[in-house]
Amino acid sequence: MKKNVLAILTGITLALGESGCASAPRYTFPASEEVTVEKVRFRNRFRIEVVGNLYVPKNVAGSRKQAAVIVGHPFGGVKEQTSGLYAQKLAELGYVTLAFDASHYGESGGEPRHIESPETRVEDFSAAADFLSNHPLVDEERIGVLGICGGGCYSVSAAQIDHRLKAVATISMYDMGRARRQGVGDTQTYEQRMRILDEVGRQRTREFRGEARKEIRALPETVNADTPKFAIDFLDYYDTPRGNHPNSTGYYSFTSLAPMMNFFPFAQIETISPRPVLFIAGENAVSKYFSEDAYRKAAEPKELFVVPGATHVDLYDRPDYLKITLPKLDDFFGKYLRKQ
Repeated sequence: MKKNVLAILTGITLALGESGCASAPRYTFPASEEVTVEKVRFRNRFRIEVVGNLYVPKNVAGSRKQAAVIVGHPFGGVKEQTSGLYAQKLAELGYVTLAFDASHYGESGGEPRHIESPETRVEDFSAAADFLSNHPLVDEERIGVLGICGGGCYSVSAAQIDHRLKAVATISMYDMGRARRQGVGDTQTYEQRMRILDEVGRQRTREFRGEARKEIRALPETVNADTPKFAIDFLDYYDTPRGNHPNSTGYYSFTSLAPMMNFFPFAQIETISPRPVLFIAGENAVSKYFSEDAYRKAAEPKELFVVPGATHVDLYDRPDYLKITLPKLDDFFGKYLRKQ
């Protein structure tokens, strides 16, 4: 049973999911009286409309351009969850921040819905840089990026080819390519991967001739005594009032597994240098090895910051851990983006 749960979390077990997106203004965190929030829209190079929330400190002087941070949400998440929380908290610290829904998810455009395309996910970060670089409040030479969970690997990949991203930080980063190729904890065999790719090919053939699209969920549908703690941690966020949001269902297209398996976000991570990278991971996070791998491959200046006692999802929103991660991010971005 444990292997079955691991398979679900790596996207192997099949399930039917909803399609389309809802427009829901609800947030999973309280609004701040210290910042203003503006709904913004911009297009990526595929002409998909990306929808985000721009957070601006209320004490910003209009004549002085500010440092800005792009915040990318986890795989399966939306901007009203942890990425929005971090964007708001960083705005309270003096940064202009932008949390956005990835293409094909949430309020952003892109058809069909729930397509996980690494190229598009990476492009969305550059599109966010396009927007901020042309915003009157933002200094285009002082734009950083923060990626959370799956958003971490996409932001790292984006920084390798977009030199406008001057400082790169991640929290609880997942390498989505490795996770799909080898499973969580590298538990999936080569033979299993090949069988999945065989089935992806058959599914594409079926969908081309008009048969039903197949979606899978990145979270287990049921919990029992064999369910790993990290899976329960994810459910405790995404399937409870703590982090649940109608635009964040956890479903994505089964055929997305192939391009995800073909994604290697750390292939040229050393080229981010001399721009700095910071990897923040929980001591007890199931995903910590992804940050450790990225740190080994990255060039200086780089830092791996491990939060004692924290799990992967603890760093999404737990107040005791935000007291650790936020000052660390402020020190990092304040140093390299020269916050004024």
